[in-house]
Parts: sequence; C-alpha cells; structure tokens
Amino acid sequence: MGQIDPVIRFGRQGGMSLLACDLWLPRPPKEVFPFFADAGNLDAITPRWLRFEILTPLPVAMRVGAPIDYRLRLRGIPLRWRSEIIAWEPPHRFVDEQRRGPYRAWIHEHTFAGHDGGTLVADRVRYAVPGGPLVDRLFVRRDLARIFRFRQARLLDLFG
Repeated sequence: MGQIDPVIRFGRQGGMSLLACDLWLPRPPKEVFPFFADAGNLDAITPRWLRFEILTPLPVAMRVGAPIDYRLRLRGIPLRWRSEIIAWEPPHRFVDEQRRGPYRAWIHEHTFAGHDGGTLVADRVRYAVPGGPLVDRLFVRRDLARIFRFRQARLLDLFG
C-alpha cells in the first residue's frame, strides 16, 4: 500500500470544531507509542515559538486521571494549560482533555495502528474556542495547522 502522506483536515462535529491529523511512520507501534507515553517528549514535537514548558515534575506516571500542567505563549500571550489523561490504552490509544486553558473545550485522542509495516499515528481533536466558529476559522485553525505541521515534520525526523 505504501507510505501515507501527512494529512491535516478541519471540520465540525457535534457543535465543536474538529482537527484530524494522520501520519504514517516507518516504525512499529511498539517503538512509536513509548515516545508518546513519555510526557517529557512533548517538548521535542512542539514549535519553539510557543515557548512551551512542562510544569509537572517529570516523569509523569501516565494513567487515567494523570494531570499535566504546561505553560506556553500564543501570539505573545502567556497561557497556563492543564490536561488530564481520560483514556489510557497502551500501545493503541490515549486521550487527554483540557481541564484549564485557552479553549472552551479540548479533547485530543491519539491512536496508533500497525499499518503497512509501520504505524499510522492519528490525532483527532474536538475543540471549542471563545468567539465560536468565526474566531476558529480566522485565527485558531491557522495556528493549529502550523503547530501540527511542525509536529509531523519532527516525528518524521525522529522516526523516518
């Protein structure tokens, strides 16, 4: 079947915005999942311009209920963010949900499926922003696309 090109799509689902991001990596899930299971690696796939910093002491014991606190800057505005792991199913899936942060809602599902000798890494983010769909289309989607394109490029560097 061959390699799947990185894909980023936006849409709407259930009254919320949806970001769908797919990337094929030429390594099996047993090699890819542990990278994502280490919260300390999030810094390696986050653009420097976000000035991202994990505040929770590392290593984070990843499990349902685990909170992770971050600090970042978006468009020059300092933000605090707390997410909680709400599903933990290694090596196939986990879900984090924003508990405090810049979004009205943010639910990020990460899945890892064996595919054509590698791993299909899929992100599905359901989110809502203050200001609704218009603010999302004018500002938020552009930032998210830029962040996830960076993430895909870094993952290809690390696992390609």
